[in-house]
Amino acid sequence: MTADLVVERIKRGVGIPWRAETVDRIVAGSPDTRVTGIATAMMATQKVLQRAASNGLNMVITHEPTFYSHFDTVQELADDPTYRHKRDFIADNDMVVFRFHDHWHAMAPDGVAVGMTRALGWEKNADPSRPGEFVWPHMPLERIADMLARRLGARSIRIMGDPALPVSRVAAAWGYAALSDLRALAARPDIDLLIVGETREWELVPYVADQIAAGAGKALIVLGHVASEQEGMRYCAQWLRTLIDSMPIEFVATEEPFEMQRTTAK
Repeated sequence: MTADLVVERIKRGVGIPWRAETVDRIVAGSPDTRVTGIATAMMATQKVLQRAASNGLNMVITHEPTFYSHFDTVQELADDPTYRHKRDFIADNDMVVFRFHDHWHAMAPDGVAVGMTRALGWEKNADPSRPGEFVWPHMPLERIADMLARRLGARSIRIMGDPALPVSRVAAAWGYAALSDLRALAARPDIDLLIVGETREWELVPYVADQIAAGAGKALIVLGHVASEQEGMRYCAQWLRTLIDSMPIEFVATEEPFEMQRTTAK
């Protein structure tokens, strides 16, 4: 099967019309490449590409960009050594990279949300009438943060709010979250905690900080972008196996980019 035929299977499988304007496309390699195996990944980093190639998987389906911008624009990178190294590695290993972002989110239900909910074991807490919201009988914020760190392997999450805050309703925005998209949600009196992947620290963060200072009983957890969507691409590998059974399909994890620095005060 060639890469373009894999893409056609995906287009038929998503169950929604394929958008005329989308970032979902082959961003590197030839559509005529014969596919030996497929890797799904959160980001097609150099390490992910290397692991895929070593496992005989020459098509990488990535959720986020390969070439450092939302639209994978490469014109200005022509002389950049980091770009050229990655481009040449893809070519030398007869690889193809396909971006699968817009339609994976647009499916019903959202593919990332399904994977994240399953990985966290939150299916029973999901509010079926409000996608992305979860309910508990007053679970402490600190306990939810610990659960997220353990189940997602997230090692650099950031938390705002009283660790003992009793949380009854959570709203999750996996991936990037802008204040303009979340302000109305954050302002709802029944939302105790927002969970996001990443956000601008001069918008949503001070907004929640001001809520806390005003005594509103609010909290924010910033997971990091990789941790906040990665399990959605693990689920993507499972989903793809229902469409394609003629080749290996594996999930290749993207390493979380940050470590927590531990220092000794002097």
